Amino acid sequence: MKNNNVVIEVYGADVICASCVNAPSAKDTHEWLEAAIGRKYPEQTINIEYIDIDSTIENARQNEIAEKVRNDEYFYPLVMINDEMIGEGHIQLKPVFNALEKFGFEAGN
Repeated sequence: MKNNNVVIEVYGADVICASCVNAPSAKDTHEWLEAAIGRKYPEQTINIEYIDIDSTIENARQNEIAEKVRNDEYFYPLVMINDEMIGEGHIQLKPVFNALEKFGFEAGN
């Protein structure tokens, strides 16, 4: 299994994206992804971070991505896995799971 260094980042803000009517908030999406991934890939470690685009962000790469979200280059919530954009706006599980399986994650029973 080669999934030791997989990082999922969920970018968003407290205010729901104006273009994402009826979509869950970025924080709700973060929590939903944590729960869904934990159920699908039990006993496999994964780091899921929530990055508030309206806060001070120390990491230069994360700050650059947050700036793109603030400038409407991406909708939020924006989901990145190891620097690859997986989804934006209304997030779906299938692309997230497909990306994780490319990194060696295996679905549990």
